[in-house]
Amino acid sequence: MAAGAPRIFVSHLAGVAVFDPNGDQVGRVRDLVVMLRVGRKPPRLLGLVVELSTRRRIFLPMTRVTSVESGQVITTGVLNVRRFEQRPTERLVFGELLDRRVRLVETGEEVTVLDLGVQQRPARREWEADRVFVRKGRRSAFRRSRGESITVEWSQVSGFSLEEHGQGAESLLATFEQLRPADLANVLHHLSAKRRAEVAAALDDDRLADVLEELPEDDQIEILGKLKEERAADVLEAMDPDDAADLLAELPEQDKERLLSLMQPADAAEMRRLMSYEEHTAGGLMTTEPIVLRPDATVADALARVRNPDLSPALAAQVYVCRPPDETPTGKYLGTVHFQRLLRDPPYTLVSSLVVDDDLQPLAPEATLPVIAGFFATYDMVAAPVVDETGSLLGAVTVDDVLDHMLPEDWRETEFHLDEEEEPLRTEARKGAGDRGARA
Repeated sequence: MAAGAPRIFVSHLAGVAVFDPNGDQVGRVRDLVVMLRVGRKPPRLLGLVVELSTRRRIFLPMTRVTSVESGQVITTGVLNVRRFEQRPTERLVFGELLDRRVRLVETGEEVTVLDLGVQQRPARREWEADRVFVRKGRRSAFRRSRGESITVEWSQVSGFSLEEHGQGAESLLATFEQLRPADLANVLHHLSAKRRAEVAAALDDDRLADVLEELPEDDQIEILGKLKEERAADVLEAMDPDDAADLLAELPEQDKERLLSLMQPADAAEMRRLMSYEEHTAGGLMTTEPIVLRPDATVADALARVRNPDLSPALAAQVYVCRPPDETPTGKYLGTVHFQRLLRDPPYTLVSSLVVDDDLQPLAPEATLPVIAGFFATYDMVAAPVVDETGSLLGAVTVDDVLDHMLPEDWRETEFHLDEEEEPLRTEARKGAGDRGARA
């Protein structure tokens, strides 16, 4: 939804139809799932509970919603049809928050929640429930109060949010939301195995996938092994393909095949292709999802792809121009256009006219780690194309993957400075370490 998107009140979404991009109805909205935050911060809208025609209720993440209007919801068409299961940090809007008694902060008056207003924050691509429609007065067994109804900001009511200094796991998990994946991974690494499993179970799939990519191999295997198999497959699908393939390769053959069988066929095929390469080669390190454009694409097309906030900075630094097909393995690789060059040319310019390194030999999938590192150092690259003997682009190796494999195995043990606001997490990590020591 674009900047200045209108606020939508959740009561208008109850029972509305959910459509795929082709206009076919896939179900109806039965509830909304939010995660409360510490203090009076508005809760984040995680997704929708959608009831399919079969009566099965599934979870539709907001990342797979392209449009929300009062009369309909449009999805990307990618649905996980596994049955919805509510997690410890999640709250159902219709089932748990509406009709709740809360208090106005300014007056202390008790009011009844009638509705919540949700809006997307374009800068962060997050949805928040930032408004509360409440009625003053209270209902009795004999009559309904006709008190005044008003709309207030989320911060103007109390009785919803988690306590700032609460000791329960819920408050801890809400605090975790503030951390970058790498920092959260560092905290999880130092928790007890029991606490680590509790946190992993409560994180949503995309968040857990980001965190797993930053954890040591042993922690990855431990966490994945404690998830239900269906959810483990979902988390693997949400990870970057190269990281997911590395993790799968470390599992026993039986477990690996079982998880692959639960994944979408296209994702499973991609995993198998990546696992066919040696670990410390360009093929084993590459991601299969770089930005690929056809020769007739324009600078405007390229910049639109680069703006995708889900891309890492290294992947967003350049685009790869190839003949069809657009997905890896592509047609003939023609060359690379760097982000800075895209900024210097008019939007209507064809990217094929901007290729700057068509004379630079790309990496072969068999290229070893020292060769890759030398390539990056020689040509000042943050990402490099991997091309096979037929000239097809297979993927791209990014500098973070190279560093990850060149650093010592225990590099994640390095203690980084934590800000004061992260001190509770430091304390929790120490407590987890103490728990481990007590059981040893």
